[in-house]
Amino acid sequence: MPEIIKAYRQKVGSLRFIGKLYSDEDRINGTFGAKWGQFFENGWFSTIEQLVDDPGQTCEDGAAYIGLMRWKEGDPFQYWIGMFMPPDTDVPEGFEHVDFPAGDLGVCWVQGHEGEVYMQEEKCGRKLSEEGMKVINDEHGACWFFERYACPRFTEADKDGKIILDIAHYVQ
Repeated sequence: MPEIIKAYRQKVGSLRFIGKLYSDEDRINGTFGAKWGQFFENGWFSTIEQLVDDPGQTCEDGAAYIGLMRWKEGDPFQYWIGMFMPPDTDVPEGFEHVDFPAGDLGVCWVQGHEGEVYMQEEKCGRKLSEEGMKVINDEHGACWFFERYACPRFTEADKDGKIILDIAHYVQ
């Protein structure tokens, strides 16, 4: 059973997310795991990382790979794979981007076995609310949130085989 072991506010400057956009039709067996595999196989993270001297410069855990999501009632769900970069970073051919203003993130650390930590966004939103943060939508009424695969929290399991996945929402 996954457990939220930490919830906190993180201030971030303006960010440019660079990656590739997927939709519900791209899911295989309900997940985007195959798209993540394709990202690694094609070296697309390396392409993004090479855009700047220090991929981690954007914010705390800035070098992490990101599964960015956009949800708005009545609109198609969006799932993006990529990384956050400084706001003026050039977007390479074959990639897309989303620009975000400076703001606050509500971050939850979800600990559990790998198959358990995903799709905990609503649970994290409730936890952030309990901590006095309000999940906010963008100017178009869409909610943006993301999985942050921070190393070594996500890549190195503890003695019980558990990892930590960051799930973040924009908050006020």
